[in-house]
Amino acid sequence: MVQLQVGDLAPEFIGKNQQGELIRLSDFAGQKLVLYFYPKDSTPGCTLQACNLRDSYKELKKAGYEVLGISTDNIEMHQQFIEKQRLPYNLICDEDRYIHEQYGTWVEKMLFGRKYWNTARKTFVIDTEGRIEKIIDKVRLTNHAQQILGHKVI
Repeated sequence: MVQLQVGDLAPEFIGKNQQGELIRLSDFAGQKLVLYFYPKDSTPGCTLQACNLRDSYKELKKAGYEVLGISTDNIEMHQQFIEKQRLPYNLICDEDRYIHEQYGTWVEKMLFGRKYWNTARKTFVIDTEGRIEKIIDKVRLTNHAQQILGHKVI
């Protein structure tokens, strides 16, 4: 499994957003990017995280960041999630888990003694040179933007 580190070049990817448009990492060259992986649209934890980023989007943009969410959900599910939660940023469909595998976020988990594969909730903050500046793997759902911006989270 891939184990990306701070300082690594972020792996190039190509995926479709909620409108079916192709989005590449290289589309954000020269910009700072928040690339957050989450398990499933419209679930309680994922909604809290997405809405925290929505509510802090202007502050993130002011700090120079663009935001992209990535899950294995399809275009229709992303469209519904964006519409219902009024999300101002793109969500990328990764139904074949190719991007997840490049970033090491498709992992084996265990629940009630049963093993299964799913998305590791993880965020990569990518600098203007395309390098990983920060990796957040202990995501605080209701304070995630503060973690990204480096504000003290209690």
